[in-house]
Amino acid sequence: MKKTNNSGSRILNLIEKGGNALPHPASLFGILALLVLLFSWFGGLSGWSAIHPATGQTVSAVNLLSKEGIHKIILHLVDNYTAFAPLGIVMVALLGIGIAESSGLIGTAIRLLVMKAPARMLTFILVLAGILSNTASDLGYVLIIPMAGIIFHSMGRHPIAGMSAAFAGVSGGFSANLFIGTIDPLLAGLSTEAAHIIDPDYYVLPTANYYFMAVSTVVIAFAGTWVTHRFVEPRLGNYTGMVKADAIEPLTPRERKGLKWTVFVMILWIAVFAAGLLPDNGFFRGADNTIIHTPLLKGFIAILFVMAASLGIVYGSITGRFRSDADVVKGMVESFRSLAAFLVLVFFAAQFVAWFRWSNLGLLIAIHGASILQQLNLGLVPLLVIFILLSGFINLFMGSASAKWAILGPVFIPVFMLLGYSPELSQAVFRIGDSVTNIISPMMSFFALIIVYYEKYDKNAGIGTLISTMLPYSVTFFILWTLLIIGWVLLGWPLGPDSGLFYTPH
Repeated sequence: MKKTNNSGSRILNLIEKGGNALPHPASLFGILALLVLLFSWFGGLSGWSAIHPATGQTVSAVNLLSKEGIHKIILHLVDNYTAFAPLGIVMVALLGIGIAESSGLIGTAIRLLVMKAPARMLTFILVLAGILSNTASDLGYVLIIPMAGIIFHSMGRHPIAGMSAAFAGVSGGFSANLFIGTIDPLLAGLSTEAAHIIDPDYYVLPTANYYFMAVSTVVIAFAGTWVTHRFVEPRLGNYTGMVKADAIEPLTPRERKGLKWTVFVMILWIAVFAAGLLPDNGFFRGADNTIIHTPLLKGFIAILFVMAASLGIVYGSITGRFRSDADVVKGMVESFRSLAAFLVLVFFAAQFVAWFRWSNLGLLIAIHGASILQQLNLGLVPLLVIFILLSGFINLFMGSASAKWAILGPVFIPVFMLLGYSPELSQAVFRIGDSVTNIISPMMSFFALIIVYYEKYDKNAGIGTLISTMLPYSVTFFILWTLLIIGWVLLGWPLGPDSGLFYTPH
């Protein structure tokens, strides 16, 4: 493998050092919350105010260190936490996905998808499988990426090229998917909280970016395939290492039987949904008797839980993974183990978001920011590009998508809304920037694990190896994804069900 140049390695080392110097995300939110108190005190004393362009009313900074402010902080500390929109959404979604994952259903389905891929479509299928694996949280990192190396190696291709292609899908295509995953309701909840700064009644659906992200899935899968064939494999050349190719275990008869039954159950669910949506006045139609306002969309987390749980139980029962209800519950418990850090993070994030909203600082920043942007008259396209670049840059130093959006959302969503653009659009733009630099960010939580995977086949592999291999994916994804969102906006297409591009104040 070719070595990276010294200057590039020095830059990467500086980025890694700077990222490591940041506090833990939970601590960071605690610090930000305290800064909100300080700035609210300063804003209140200085009389910081602005005229709301939508209502014409004067908006003033609220001093949260006043007697009334301190009382409010004490009385609502618990409510801020328990009522924080993303908390319940993620917990319920993980309960269902935990059952499906612990049953082995998700791993087997992805394994089958990869194994059945034609040789000429193998790279595309690996990138696509990586993207789709995001539905099951971190499954792609622990299953798809190492498996991709094994598959490429068994076919006489460079194993690191296979792992790179899968990594590009899993992490570079993090926001794209054909299915709704846990990241969708999580970001939608944060967007809803941020939108309330301008419009207390605004609600961002978990499916807010579905149309755009579904199309993005195909674009990113083809782009990842092209980069692998055009840049990565020619650069790596033939594999000459000492590691012998491993055999890929075929599906057992029980696994095949389990998959057949889960397909049957899935068809039954689709039939139930169709029976409630297609007939006039169907029981799944919205209050206005339309399909677009069906509770299946707003209550998608409940549907995700029931479907994932039922499919997992059927599969696990047939394969023998689930022998009693205790095994099912164990799967749900295991899925919650990964939530421990998230629950701590949310406590501080919830206080920061609530205090930021109460102080009116977010609204004031949005009003003045929108005024500056209007005076600059950049236009929507430059605004989109600048926001993508900003999100991607911050992602180099801060790994958690939810943590970044909890900081950026309360600032940029109000700015976009005051300029006439929807929270759904600002969320989609953020997701592009957040995804394209994942694969070159040392702060990405699985970055070190990918280096370990590389080292299996190349003992000299390191950070420079990974960055230099993944940089072509990052640049290509940025260019194509940015062009896609610009074209999408110019054509005026909705980003998802009942999720337009523009915002009109009520």
